[in-house]
Amino acid sequence: MPASPLAPAWLSFPDDANALAPHIWSRSAERDASGELTIAGVRATELAERFGTPLYVVDEADARGRADEVRSAFETAFGAIGGGVKVYYAGKAFLCTEVARWATAAGLNIDVASGGELAVALAAGTDPARIGLHGNNKSRAEIDRAVREGVGAIILDSLVEIERVAEAAERHGRVQPVRLRVNSGVHASTHEFLATAREDQKFGIPLSEVPETVARIRSHGSLRFLGLHSHIGSQIFEAGGFGEAAERLLRVHAVLLAGGEVPELNLGGGFGIAYVEHERPLPIAEIAERMAATVAEHCAALGVPVPVVAIEPGRAIIGPSTATLYEVGTIKPVLVTDGDEPAVRTYVSIDGGMSDNVRPSLYGADYTVRLANRSSTAEPTLVRLAGKHCESGDIVVHADYLPGDVEPGDLVAVPATGAYCWALSSNYNYLARPAVVAVQGGAARVIVRGETEDDLLARDAGIHPVA
Repeated sequence: MPASPLAPAWLSFPDDANALAPHIWSRSAERDASGELTIAGVRATELAERFGTPLYVVDEADARGRADEVRSAFETAFGAIGGGVKVYYAGKAFLCTEVARWATAAGLNIDVASGGELAVALAAGTDPARIGLHGNNKSRAEIDRAVREGVGAIILDSLVEIERVAEAAERHGRVQPVRLRVNSGVHASTHEFLATAREDQKFGIPLSEVPETVARIRSHGSLRFLGLHSHIGSQIFEAGGFGEAAERLLRVHAVLLAGGEVPELNLGGGFGIAYVEHERPLPIAEIAERMAATVAEHCAALGVPVPVVAIEPGRAIIGPSTATLYEVGTIKPVLVTDGDEPAVRTYVSIDGGMSDNVRPSLYGADYTVRLANRSSTAEPTLVRLAGKHCESGDIVVHADYLPGDVEPGDLVAVPATGAYCWALSSNYNYLARPAVVAVQGGAARVIVRGETEDDLLARDAGIHPVA
């Protein structure tokens, strides 16, 4: 059967619509002798029966292993140039107490971006000194709590935050370490809404204003300036953007050394992962080596010591570790006549959607889908995996091939859903947010309880009046 004329150019017609591309799925994902998907030895049907669908399934060993590998890769690369490295897990990708514990057990710090994320990290028992607090509009209460708890770094995002953090530190009798977020002007190759180092956006301050701003920070005895912070975007597949950002920041870093210590340089995160088969991001170890080489080269040229470099991976650690299970509800072949030739697109509707994965609707993100409860020798057919919400844009997988005998009641799995899926989930149309289960060694356990209808109604003051 030829490829569908409706398929995007990057989507190849599969030799086997049951195959699991290893670079997309978690490392323990495979098909058993019967053809069923298993993750860490646990069958998809068992997971669905025990916990329901939709369901986020995290391969615990895979997540822990990636955290170890990222830390090791950067420690090796930057240890070789003498500066050292601090690796922060970016909690915004997905954070719960168990994941925070996995990250810290792997030697990572935790990066949080709100009071709620800070509360989760603290509840997990994270040493506050290993936490960094981000945010372009931190409330006074968030700042106060961070200072009171002894958070290791607050990333200042505006001039007004200098005074707010200094005042809180004075009140609590602390000297608060801070970083300054800057706009490097480096435009990472990524989605328009994911590029976060452009001049016309809400984060940070321009490089031209850094010396004056740092002088203002240093004027407060209650603040300790650690260094500059940059984040050039998300879902980045190469190292060039990080190198360019490092060069620009180090030039300013060298100027700042004349006025006092600048022990660190934070180059952010944004390391990409593969969501579909043709995507091939640069391996993390190679990114680390290239970044370290660039930092070493420019420090030597500037005649300055190599600083401790901090990075903030999130997606690269948790993203590939997770798949989402859904149950198929309806199948609807739709004749499309607005192309060069009429063709059929098959809509496969599932019991979740944009409430558990909004990225395809928000960013146009592409994903992969596979049958999970069985394998099939039926001819592949082009499908669009549609959610159950009252939105025409509620699509989870824009285009992929499934066996043509996919039917209601089948289970399907979408890989690489660990980052920004649960974290961006919602109760749209009053759907309850799914559970998150961790699987390891043939066993599964809940790490985030799924919501119930009682949970959805619990805050309704028409049922539970507020005094």
